[in-house]
Parts: sequence; C-alpha cells; structure tokens
Amino acid sequence: MPAFAEHVDSWYAASAGAAPSYTSLKGGTDADVCIIGAGYTGLSSAIHLAERGYKVVVLEANRVGWGASGRNGGHVGTGQRADQSSLEKWVGRETAGNLWQLGLDAVDLVCELVETHHIDCELGVGNLHMAAKASHALDLEHEVNQLTRDYGYTKASYLNREELAELTSASGMHGGMLDMGARHLHPLKYAHGLARVASSLGVTIYEQSPAVKWRDNAQVRVDTQQGSVTAKALVLACNGYLGKLAPTIAGNIMPINNFVIATEPLSRDQQRAVTRDNHSLSDSLFVINYWKLSGDGRLLFGGGENYTSRFPKDIKGFVRPYMLNIYPELADVKIDYGWGGTLGITMNRMPDFGRIGSRTFYAQGFSGHGVPTATMAGKLLAAAIDGDSEKFNLMALVPTHRFPGGTLLRWPGLVAGMLYYSLLDKLGS
Repeated sequence: MPAFAEHVDSWYAASAGAAPSYTSLKGGTDADVCIIGAGYTGLSSAIHLAERGYKVVVLEANRVGWGASGRNGGHVGTGQRADQSSLEKWVGRETAGNLWQLGLDAVDLVCELVETHHIDCELGVGNLHMAAKASHALDLEHEVNQLTRDYGYTKASYLNREELAELTSASGMHGGMLDMGARHLHPLKYAHGLARVASSLGVTIYEQSPAVKWRDNAQVRVDTQQGSVTAKALVLACNGYLGKLAPTIAGNIMPINNFVIATEPLSRDQQRAVTRDNHSLSDSLFVINYWKLSGDGRLLFGGGENYTSRFPKDIKGFVRPYMLNIYPELADVKIDYGWGGTLGITMNRMPDFGRIGSRTFYAQGFSGHGVPTATMAGKLLAAAIDGDSEKFNLMALVPTHRFPGGTLLRWPGLVAGMLYYSLLDKLGS
C-alpha cells in the first residue's frame, strides 16, 4: 500500500494549528450521499447536505485540505473567473447578470460560514487588482465603469498610478481596481474549519481513504483500498486531483501547477509599503502574480506555473524573481517557505458543473477562483441532489469545452498556448 501524504511544508501547514484528524475507512458503510474529496467543494457539499438532513460520508485520499484548498493564495474574489463582457457574449446579458450575483453570493457564503461557525482563518477585506501594462489599465477602468453602470456594483473603484502608489509600493503598475467586496483568508485554516463544521453536523469524514473505483447501478458504490461506501448519490469533488477516476469528465479540465513562497516576517514599514491597508493584491498578467500578507506579517507571494507532472526542485528560487520584479526593495528578505499545488483549469476559465447519469454530480475547474466558487459549488450541489437544480443549472449553462485531444493530447496544446501568453506577458504595453 502507498504511503499517504501529510500536508506539504508550507507556511499554511506550519501556522494552521492542530489539524482535525480522521480515521481511514475499513470495511463497508452506507450513506445517502458519498463525496470524494475533502477540499472546499466536498466539505461545503457535506455541510449543506447535512443541514438538509442527509447522511453523508466524505472520502479523502490524504488529509483534509491537502490539495489546492490548503495551498492557494487565499483570495476570495467577487464575480466569476471570466469577466462580465465575456459572459455576456457567451450567455447573454440577463444570464451574465445572474452569474455575477451568484459570484457575490459566493463571497457572502464564505463570510457567513466563517462568522456563523467562528472559523478563525484571518478573514480580511479588499483586493487590489493592478494593471501590469498601460493597455490593461484602460481595461480595468472600463470594467469598473461597466460593473457600476450595468450591474449596480459600487464597491469597486478605479485608481490611477498616483492613487495606487498611496496603497502599495508595487513597481511597474499603471493603475488598478480596488474591490472592497472581495475578501482574503488563510486557506488551510478555512478548510479545517469547514471540516469541523461538517463533523459537528454528523458528517463522517475518512482520511487516507482514496477512492480507487466507483460504479453507478441501482445504487452508487465507491471502493477504497480497505473499504467501500454504498450511497444513493455521489459527488466528485476532486478538481485537479481527479486523475483517472472519471475519464468522461477528465478532458474538461487541465491540471496545472502553481507556486507560492512565504518570506520571513516583514517589518511594520515593509508591511505598509507592500499593502498599506492589508488588502490582497494581484496583477493583470495572463500568468498572474498574486500576494497578500499573512497574519504574522509575512509576504505570501504566488508566481509562476508549470505544466508538467513535477514541481521545480527549488521553488523558492523559482518564485523569488517574480516577487522581486514587483518589490525589488525586498531583495535582502529571507524566504522561509516555498510550496506548490495543482489546480484544475478549463478552456474558458469558467467552472465545469454537471452530472454523470442521474446520481453522480460534479463541480471542477475553478481556474484559480476556487475559494468562493468551490464553496458555492458545494451549496449548489447539495441543492441539486435535494431536487432544486436552478442555480446548479445556471452554472452548468456556461459552455465548457473539452481540451482538444481529451486527456491524451491536452498537455502539448496547453503548453503551447501558455507559452504564447507568457511571451505576451513579457512584451508590449
């Protein structure tokens, strides 16, 4: 039997405190709903199903929040991962408006769970999204105007370079959008908190219990290495770690790797220079840089991707140049942690919601917008299983195209495309 993985050596794991611990599944058990994956999607599904009276079993291959849910940048952005102009072209203005509202509701849901259940996860307010090129500044100003004019959203404002400089010393930026409806948090503490809430509602969580196969006949049966779960319905909440578990939907997403570093604690002056008002921050490049301060004053900086099955040998050295390009004054600051994670992206960066048959539901491909969207996905999955599919179907309405060549040929095409856009990031204005 393989050794099961503990959390990676990240600042999140080092600072999350005592993690909840759950036994592995041995023998057979039954449930109304079986969920595969104990990240945000699976845990939120479990909470909302339990609140509706369902008996729920969650299977996690490693530890709660072991995947992207415990390693991400901690940004809780508004709206959807795709911009409203794109959504309007794809599905029309009315549906795009409904999707925008659902994105706002997703942020509210995160806040509601944190506040109602007293989840200590360093919840903060505001995101500053900055234009890395002059042309991007015009796009951000247009976006702010569109959100205000067409969607009645008044929490976003456009900042010119001078106004931006009052909030951050980030170099090379040409303007930005300050969104005070956005939030940020400690992602692993949030995942642990969701697990505790689920357990308190009667959900049974099994760690170190990877699903090896499942079948949907008269009932759903999921087999692990040492046990099985028989259920009336199944939720696939695996995202970038789906692997070969569900070949029919694997080609809808592409697993890619993203990397984060954590500096040593910064001085108070350095913290204020990075972000005067403790917002999360990001830039407008296609291969996006994103960052925020930790609760103990470290800079948590995400930058760089790769599209192989391996992480760089020196993650700290891989990400550090991205950080110094924006904050050259931090050249002498020590990097204490460096880690990577795998996320699932889709062709159009909108999540992939759907069903396999009548009893198996899934949501995946959150494309870097997973904290709010995956949390909301869990609520919508629970509602759909309970017979209310309206908002689940709204998310499923956005066309999700399979990667050309499915799982066999998606890597070469993606790498070529990503390298093209990475080149554009380095060129032009």
